[in-house]
Amino acid sequence: MRCMKPTLEFHKVDDKKWRRVVKGIKKGRAWEKILSCDEETGVCSRLYLLEPGCETRGVITHDFWEEVYILQGGLIDLRLKKVFTAGMYACRPPGMKHGPYFVPVGCLTFEVRYK
Repeated sequence: MRCMKPTLEFHKVDDKKWRRVVKGIKKGRAWEKILSCDEETGVCSRLYLLEPGCETRGVITHDFWEEVYILQGGLIDLRLKKVFTAGMYACRPPGMKHGPYFVPVGCLTFEVRYK
């Protein structure tokens, strides 16, 4: 599989728009800012923001690799009964179960998804 993400040199991402994420959200609001994406394959890098009080729906699995670094705040994995906070990192292979999450104080992550 060939990835066709655009070539980008350092630039400010402030001009990129936040868009609301509704899929997988049980309660509250979540947002994403796509930094780079190959629309054909779904390979992307994004900022993901969950507002305080947000809760995701059910156990999550997907067919791609996902790397996540928590930049600010944190979340609680309701299934594992564990708290994950700023400075923590996850690398999830396709099919790995994670979540659902509750976000008491808000959470900002940087994510990379690839196949």
